Amino acid sequence: MANWSDSYLGKLRQVVGDRLLLLFGARVIIEDNLGRVLLQKRSDFKLWGLPGGCPEVGDSAEECSAREVFEETGLTVERFEAVGFSSNPAFETVTYPNGDRVQNFILILRAVEWSGSLACLDGESLALEFFDLADLPTLMPNDRPVLEKFQEYKKSGKFLMF
Repeated sequence: MANWSDSYLGKLRQVVGDRLLLLFGARVIIEDNLGRVLLQKRSDFKLWGLPGGCPEVGDSAEECSAREVFEETGLTVERFEAVGFSSNPAFETVTYPNGDRVQNFILILRAVEWSGSLACLDGESLALEFFDLADLPTLMPNDRPVLEKFQEYKKSGKFLMF
């Protein structure tokens, strides 16, 4: 996406302002060969979080996820695995620094096959780094529960709704 204001969400915001929106989106967990997870330091909150975002018109969940991962990290995901679905308004309701409010309904995917080199391409990521799940930096409040549930998923292999 060349410009946020040209995106589906950007155009919708021009109509509804900062009013609370219910949004579908996806977050992607990418692990390196040491089992560390990739996080991006977000330019909006200046906190670490998982790559992801909302679909554009005509996107499937996989297309949205692959596009967002590429735009935010420079990586290409060839195959995903569904981990869970996060929709608890206690942590999925977010107010952005500009006042925009959302309640997220998020598909959590794991990148099973990926390639490429890390690169901050779209201005949403200030830094990219792999972290051990036992030693995470300060995270977006809605990403901590996702990573906790991911650890459960790794033990059970069962799709989680939370």
